[in-house]
Amino acid sequence: MKQSPSIEDYILQHIDEESDYLRRLYRDTHIKLLRPRMASGHLQGRVLKMFVEMIQPKNILEIGTYSGYSALCLAEGLTENGKLYTFEINDEIEDFTRPWLENSMYADRIEFIIGDALTLIPELDIVFDMAFIDGNKRNYEEFYELTLCYLRQGGFMLVDNTLWDGHVVEEVKKNDQQTLSILAFNELVAKDNRVERVILPLRDGLTIIRKK
Repeated sequence: MKQSPSIEDYILQHIDEESDYLRRLYRDTHIKLLRPRMASGHLQGRVLKMFVEMIQPKNILEIGTYSGYSALCLAEGLTENGKLYTFEINDEIEDFTRPWLENSMYADRIEFIIGDALTLIPELDIVFDMAFIDGNKRNYEEFYELTLCYLRQGGFMLVDNTLWDGHVVEEVKKNDQQTLSILAFNELVAKDNRVERVILPLRDGLTIIRKK
């Protein structure tokens, strides 16, 4: 959510530093890609890494790779035997993202897959310990239901952009499908007795979900 630049600067000065590799990736994302705000960035990246270290998953699912920033942060928190399976449906971004992932020190922990996660995840037949959802907002309900099927009991799902820059508490236009989809997703999760959930007002809203 929105916060003053001074508070944001203060936070960034008092958390773990962003690596030079991530800093260069973030800069390159802003120079070469459309909608660079989609990249997780320093604060959320450190949060993702910390969650991985706390949960200690063997297998992580990510839906929505984009430039690879969040994937690298998730992989950084994994142990040497851990694996991240990250899906990106936009094949036009592969030429940018794949080199950043494959040239990183965590390349052996990352499986970068281009294609529709809704179709391809069942083919993997993997039980995941943790998931990070940051794909097409219109498909959030479908991503949620599918991921829940392949998430172990007690596993965690992190879902990004669930406050949608505050639009969730504003009057929504009928043609604003992304906001409507996020509202529907939030309602679905809030009423789902299969999970525990909490929303953190981190950046654009981060929902933490635990499968009972």
